[in-house]
Amino acid sequence: MTSRSLQDWLGYLEQLHPTAIDMGLDRCREVATRLGLTRPAPQVVTVTGTNGKGSTCAFIAQMLAGQGKTVGVYSSPHLLRYNERVRINGVEASDEALCEAFVAVEAARGETSLTYFEMGTLAAFWLFERETLDAVVLEVGLGGRLDAVNLVDADVAVVTNIGLDHADWLGDSRDSVGFEKAGIFRSTMPAVCGDPEPPETLIDTAARLAAPLLLRGREFDMQVEQDRWHWHGRDRSGLPLHLRDLPLIDLPLENAALALQAFALLDMPWQPLSLVAALLATRVVGRLDRRLITYKGRELSILLDVGHNPHAADYLARALLKQPVVGRRLAVFGLLADKDLAGVIEPLLPVVADWAVAPLSTSRARSGAQLSEVLMERGASVSIYSTVCEALDAQCDQAVAGDEILLFGSFYCVAEALDWLDRHATERGQGIGG
Repeated sequence: MTSRSLQDWLGYLEQLHPTAIDMGLDRCREVATRLGLTRPAPQVVTVTGTNGKGSTCAFIAQMLAGQGKTVGVYSSPHLLRYNERVRINGVEASDEALCEAFVAVEAARGETSLTYFEMGTLAAFWLFERETLDAVVLEVGLGGRLDAVNLVDADVAVVTNIGLDHADWLGDSRDSVGFEKAGIFRSTMPAVCGDPEPPETLIDTAARLAAPLLLRGREFDMQVEQDRWHWHGRDRSGLPLHLRDLPLIDLPLENAALALQAFALLDMPWQPLSLVAALLATRVVGRLDRRLITYKGRELSILLDVGHNPHAADYLARALLKQPVVGRRLAVFGLLADKDLAGVIEPLLPVVADWAVAPLSTSRARSGAQLSEVLMERGASVSIYSTVCEALDAQCDQAVAGDEILLFGSFYCVAEALDWLDRHATERGQGIGG
């Protein structure tokens, strides 16, 4: 076992369980008990939601680090390296550390079958407990109530928003999705929701648990005025807090406001200058992530975004409308077969002049022909390519000064683009940061 490389382990984990997803906590809890796992850190923030989990986690972790705290972050999926999923003070876990953790979990599980995600979650918890952390920020993989991350009781539970995605597992209504995501709430412990109109199931769950629920638009909110924004919220005692005249940031302000309210509920000093510095320093690869590059001697702008459901696509479209380009937006697009293709492309049709579509490097992807057909039905200009990299080459070749290339639709799509950037382009800096 100990001689396995990380890639060997990941290949092995994919074969462990008959299905990729098997909702439920009993098997994980049993193995966690055998491992002697108790709590990954004294303070735990758990984040779920349809979109925005990654940037919200990043904001919270950066604010905690700004207080001199040692912070672990567990997130998924990864873009290029599995190591991205487990970070301590912003540093990815090493191959050796992850392999050691997998050895420990494998020894403890015995005959208990675990999925890839469950094995990874327990391995992350095992690593965190050995690092004597001050806090951890845990991103839910799917849903909340039955997700492996929910083994740990959160000091603050965060729900970014409620949209429709993963209907096979979470149901096809906002009420059913809200119920699953509210499953991370704990009795009498505070919960924060960034959705201004959450479903009643989420509100009812908080009331049943006597969990203080802070809602955007009620207990906390944000206002934007030209080149500044303002935030107000409440501390754990219910007393008002304010931050005024904040500089605009490149990540979604809604997620920054949500993260500020979550941080305000922790037992941490409220230091405005430190909080502002943390917000400005936060970056998330692949989320509204602009790269300014030199390609074949020409300067180009590429915007990467992992928006892959209607809620995320609508947010992306609204962000692009606020940032018009001099020339055209040329899209590179790929999507998994279980996603709502029409719902993803509809919001972006008005802001994209030309589409280059391609299948992704997974059997779960839609074909280029499927993507093209739906776009052409809506009058879009579309070309089909064999790979994302070929599509990106084509759009870069036709781009002229003032154009912007928008690459979006899936983590797989952005991962292939990042690999392409490493091999074919020289970066000159980054604008929007995820």
